[in-house]
Amino acid sequence: MMSKLHTRAISPSKLYRIITVTLIPLILTACAVDEEDTSALRVRSVATVLGLTGDPTSNRTLPDISDPKAQLGMKLFYTKGLGLDEDTACVSCHHPVLGGGDDLSLSIGVGADIPELLGPGRIHLASGGPTVPRNSPTTFNIGVWDQVMFHDGRVESIGKTVGLNGNDTLGIITPDSPLDTDGNPLADPDAGDNLPTAQSRFPVTSPEEMRGFDFLTLVTNDDVRTALETRLAGDAEWVTEFTAVYGDATISYARIAEAIGEYQRSQVFVNTPWKAFMDGDDIAISEAARRGALLFMLPTRVDGANCLSCHRGDFFTDQQFRVLGMPQIGRGKGDGTTGTDDFGRFRVTGNDSDMYAFRTPSLLNVTETGPWGHAGAYTSLESVIRHHLDPQTAFDSYDINQLEASIVISGQTDDMQVNTQNALDKLAANRAAGIASIQIVSLTDEQVGYMIEFLKTLTDPCVTNRTCLAPWIPDTGDIDPDGLRLIAVDNTLTPL
Repeated sequence: MMSKLHTRAISPSKLYRIITVTLIPLILTACAVDEEDTSALRVRSVATVLGLTGDPTSNRTLPDISDPKAQLGMKLFYTKGLGLDEDTACVSCHHPVLGGGDDLSLSIGVGADIPELLGPGRIHLASGGPTVPRNSPTTFNIGVWDQVMFHDGRVESIGKTVGLNGNDTLGIITPDSPLDTDGNPLADPDAGDNLPTAQSRFPVTSPEEMRGFDFLTLVTNDDVRTALETRLAGDAEWVTEFTAVYGDATISYARIAEAIGEYQRSQVFVNTPWKAFMDGDDIAISEAARRGALLFMLPTRVDGANCLSCHRGDFFTDQQFRVLGMPQIGRGKGDGTTGTDDFGRFRVTGNDSDMYAFRTPSLLNVTETGPWGHAGAYTSLESVIRHHLDPQTAFDSYDINQLEASIVISGQTDDMQVNTQNALDKLAANRAAGIASIQIVSLTDEQVGYMIEFLKTLTDPCVTNRTCLAPWIPDTGDIDPDGLRLIAVDNTLTPL
């Protein structure tokens, strides 16, 4: 069970309700406009009263990619030396050119047929398909997360408030946390002082991601980390790299995780058309996008779609957990009667209301971070939007042909119907019990199009430009300490 957090501050959910109940009607009246007014003034006014500025990095201190620790972190991020089998690196599932993810519904970590081939075309011949149970979250803007990492939030800050900068956390809970006498997790003393650093401790311990299925003498997570420390410490080039950054030759996993965390935290991509619009550029977004913005922001009682109730703030997430009934494909987490289900947040908290709940994702750069959903079941933004409008109807017409062929051929959709329907039934039960849940919303095809146009404005053009992304990708002339750098190619064997 997660430990209970106590605060006197108004929760983000309560604050949003207060704003939407009291201020939205006032701002609409003050602007003296009718429902068809999609002017820049109206859109910006509504956004402002809802607390949006366009910049989620305000008052935050995030590293630059040129910082020495971030540079060391990049070398570590790209080395297969952190995979026990030396065939997988962090970048295998999180390449900048692939949206900070891998452009696959379900990631393929260890045992890929061609380890250097990333994205579509990467296959795992040994078992006929992906081995990682969930979709790979983007690393873009990872330093803006305040509360949780991973789809189920199993790495979580204690007592940190969303939107506040600094190391104002009381600690970080991880899967390695010690337990108190009541069985509640305490702060992990080895987690580091920010979420990306804490997160960086765990992919190397996952058999499907980087650990592999051999090395049976390595029993615990710390056994794996110690083995990797020893491996790097035995390489003179790595010793030189760590000494240059830290001032001595010690290579600990705490330092490895910190450096990788700094590299990831340097991936700040927030210069979006929406930010330019909120900064005063009236023509930064189109009229169609402004219509979509109003639909996105306004509650249903004033003809909006109420998206901001979950995707709130400049990071476009409340960092909480929702039951959406997204299609469950893949091998899952071993849950349920099928053994291929994934109970989501329930696996962390044990709370019945968290069954099938997953973290609300940020929508920044969302056009580049698909496929979407905790299992990557949707491969178009339109299909994701339509699922949110009416999950049951969307699933009833779900087309498995949108998935990579390897997923279907290897039987990873065989249990999709029963697993997903269980999640949809849970959503219906939560609604009936009065638990805050997404509601059915009716939008026309034209309105769905407007919503897509708005979501496009949340993408920083840099993330679609290989030249702009170059600082986060090692150059061929850069130092390769162990000679194990993963030099990524796509399915045409063209370098990424």
